Amino acid sequence: MGNIEKHPAVYIIANRYRGTIYIGVTSDLWTRVANHKNKSIPGFTSKYGLAKLVWYEHRVSMEIAIRREKQMKAWKRDWKFESVEKMNLEWVDCMIQLILLQL
Repeated sequence: MGNIEKHPAVYIIANRYRGTIYIGVTSDLWTRVANHKNKSIPGFTSKYGLAKLVWYEHRVSMEIAIRREKQMKAWKRDWKFESVEKMNLEWVDCMIQLILLQL
């Protein structure tokens, strides 16, 4: 795949529209989302079937991405939903965007 997969990113995965969400950070968004989809990461995301990438943003460094993740985790639930809906109103899986960016 292309080099986008090695950029620090903050992401939100969900199980459905306005359902259970998880906010995470990674340096390899493509692989991390694939791991969530394959349920190869045990814990909260596997337990609640979180595998739909509904929001993400790349950051210039891992330090900045981690700060953003912590900031967002402290937000009210509605604020998190509003962030998703600014980018992805219908909460569709953004994995196809990642695939297209790799081409």
